[in-house]
Amino acid sequence: MELLNASLIDWSRAQFAMTAMYHWLFVPLTLGLGIIMAIMETMYVRTGDEQWKKTAKFWMNIFGINFAIGIATGLILEFQFGTNWSNYSWFVGDIFGAPLAIEATVAFFMEATFISLMFFGWKRVGKKMHLASTWLTIAGATISALWILVANAWMQHPVGMDFNPETTRNEMMNFWSVALSPVAINKFFHTVLAGWVLGAVFVAGVAAWYMLKKRNTEFAKQSIKVASVFGLVASLLILWTGHGSAQQVADKQPMKLAVMEGLYNGGEGVGLVAFAIPNPAKESYKDNTDPYLLNISIPKGLSWLSFGNLDAYVPGIKDIIDGGYKEPNDSIALSFAEKQSRGKIAIQALANYQKAKEDGNETAATEYKTTLKANYAYFGYGYLSTPEQLIPNIPMVYWSFHIMVYLGGYFILLFVVLAFLVYRKKDISTKKWLLWACVWTIPLTYIAGQAGWVLAEVGRQPWAIQDVLPLQAAISALSAQSVMITFFLFLILFTALLIAEIRIMLNQIKKGPEESK
Repeated sequence: MELLNASLIDWSRAQFAMTAMYHWLFVPLTLGLGIIMAIMETMYVRTGDEQWKKTAKFWMNIFGINFAIGIATGLILEFQFGTNWSNYSWFVGDIFGAPLAIEATVAFFMEATFISLMFFGWKRVGKKMHLASTWLTIAGATISALWILVANAWMQHPVGMDFNPETTRNEMMNFWSVALSPVAINKFFHTVLAGWVLGAVFVAGVAAWYMLKKRNTEFAKQSIKVASVFGLVASLLILWTGHGSAQQVADKQPMKLAVMEGLYNGGEGVGLVAFAIPNPAKESYKDNTDPYLLNISIPKGLSWLSFGNLDAYVPGIKDIIDGGYKEPNDSIALSFAEKQSRGKIAIQALANYQKAKEDGNETAATEYKTTLKANYAYFGYGYLSTPEQLIPNIPMVYWSFHIMVYLGGYFILLFVVLAFLVYRKKDISTKKWLLWACVWTIPLTYIAGQAGWVLAEVGRQPWAIQDVLPLQAAISALSAQSVMITFFLFLILFTALLIAEIRIMLNQIKKGPEESK
């Protein structure tokens, strides 16, 4: 009954989260596998070895299966901005719609143009032309990810805009501020590298399965050789982008950082949690209950990770709500109560402005517009009623972050071992423990990727747009029951698509490269 009585906003969030998580099952494999198959085809063109061609064509078939289903889920995801989040779309459509439009008209066009040549052009065009179409297909997919991530990053850190009180819309003032936002650039590299890691693990795991079955050994050796080096490079680079992400979050979204670490009370020289067990008895940022049952931390690690300074001040959940500390730009942080007050002033100034315009009172309208502009940075806080609404789901965000980090460390270790053995020309086919580790690592990479997106999206709650628009002001005027019905319809559809993809890929893998067309 509690599920059926959930609110409109709960069902809308659940539907969008479900669609996004299904979509993210397909996107990273597309990004990672595309690069790997292009590398393999490059080896074929350079060496003329037909075995490389056979290996590239096999992975290309797997890529195609995954690519097609990823498009279907992505289209439905974008439609939901107009159906379930129409107030959001109206409020920011001039900005948010621009990168999505570029993604559709440029990147998707590249993919659609060259993917057909890639699949059906083996005997119709020359080697180099076909190789170019393969690289351009994956370039299109990567550029597509870039513009989608630019749009997402703008929600995390809105820049390059100006609010027009006459239309009640945010309008883009500087396209390049949006496109080249440091949050967007870092998010793009971090997300794409995560896809590369998944692609490498997937290829290594499938190749390991062939070795365990003692079949297609040359194909398996080639695949593991490429995957081990590619995966090691990607998993090391992701450490760099992960550090950049932490610094961006610390600067732009301090509440997300505090929740990631379960940090209730901040300070200078704050330690970084290496391993901890959060205390379930900790119910509020106001009580004095110890937040951890066990806490092993790296001294001053969080201060260094966030600001590159071992003694830097890192605010906790309570500090952010109470305010009064010095921010990185040397300003004094406002409390929730102060931000809420200024947000209400901004909302009221907007209403007064519109009324003055209707009455033809330009002098009053100008005064109200000035008041609105002075307080607009806190516009969204005016819709919040309690400071607790500022705090995301702590256990979900905390564990998402730490699971992602722990698995990232494991992937580096796995690739180091693989690359060492492969390039020392050791026979890994006899090391069954390592081969089974490769196979069972495949689902772990999907878990790490999903954890990363849960961290990014749940961690910025309650905001649809950071500090500007909370979810309750972004929702469409729908009935909760209608969203609930479509939630289950999409759940059934996406589950069916996922099952179909897994069955088709498993059948293709069982056939092997010898029978790949």
